[in-house]
Amino acid sequence: MAYQIPLSFPVFEGNESLYVQEVMSSGHLATNGAFINKFETKLNRRLKTHQVIALNSGTSALHLALVLMGIGQGDEVICQSFTFCASANPVMYLGATPIFVDSETDTWNISPEILEDTILSRISLGKKPKAIIVVHLFGMPAKMKEIMEISEKYGIPVVEDAAEAVGSRVNGAFCGTHGKIGIYSFNGNKIITSGGGGALISKEGALIERGKYLASQAREDLPYYQHLEIGYNYRMNNLAAAVGVGQLEQLDVMVSKRRKINSNYKALLDGYPGIKFQEESENSESNYWLTAILIDERKTGFSNDKLRVLLLKNGIETRFLWKPLHMQPVFKRIPFYGGRVSENLFLQGLCLPSSSNLTQEQQEYIVKLIEEEYKKVS
Repeated sequence: MAYQIPLSFPVFEGNESLYVQEVMSSGHLATNGAFINKFETKLNRRLKTHQVIALNSGTSALHLALVLMGIGQGDEVICQSFTFCASANPVMYLGATPIFVDSETDTWNISPEILEDTILSRISLGKKPKAIIVVHLFGMPAKMKEIMEISEKYGIPVVEDAAEAVGSRVNGAFCGTHGKIGIYSFNGNKIITSGGGGALISKEGALIERGKYLASQAREDLPYYQHLEIGYNYRMNNLAAAVGVGQLEQLDVMVSKRRKINSNYKALLDGYPGIKFQEESENSESNYWLTAILIDERKTGFSNDKLRVLLLKNGIETRFLWKPLHMQPVFKRIPFYGGRVSENLFLQGLCLPSSSNLTQEQQEYIVKLIEEEYKKVS
């Protein structure tokens, strides 16, 4: 369906077309072109302390991260329940078991308190988790100070799923740079895109070198094809990297625009009862990839689904918040720790259009429709 106002649409206002034409002229479209190195170098300079592997998706990056951390058959990996399935699927690929943990009500990300309780519970069962996957949901930074203290206390490394949080920060440092390994996504609807793509980042040079080796089918450096290990076809291609370089040059502008969109929504919806926004915690700065709200039907008189249908009829795309993974049929046998925080977020939440080129007039139109819904029930 072609939406009049999409949820999150890519914006190309820089050098993307120029760089793509360079790639087309060079003939190097696959995984050995110059723009792959340019993309990694440019992202590496922005992160300063971390090295980068450009990959073909955020899911590939997360899978490779777990491989590099030695996760395998029978291991347990703690995972935020309130997230997309791609945060947990790579755990299953490796024959390991995700252990789902509920969210806290501030950022909607993994609860540090329940995280520690979960670790103690698994240790008491003789199953100390091998890793913790933290997700920065909709670009909102998780409570990394508390989470990293728990990680260090129990000696369990953190993988930051920052797929939605490129450009977000905690304590001045980019999301993805706090744990042992961080991953990004540059999928078509993300704050910046390479069409399809991702990245794995780490401070550890040896880990990055091994990651590049495994992501390139574990090919040995010989004049013929020889493989001593099983590898993966995970590298970003040169055409995607060219788009990514053009987008990365505009990241600060994109973050600024999305934050302005979030601020506009808050101002326009101020005073309307029963609507609550996802909020930043202390010393954090979200890229607000998506502006997400909670709708308390007891106060608004309408549900998240009713509002979704109303906006859809007017050509406006919205999206429910993620259905928690512990509620997904495919994960019905997986342990879950917590209460009903993530479940209630799913039942009440809605993501509003947040494209970087969303105009003030479009936001006012969306809010006008919401206002009309209030009038129907008043």
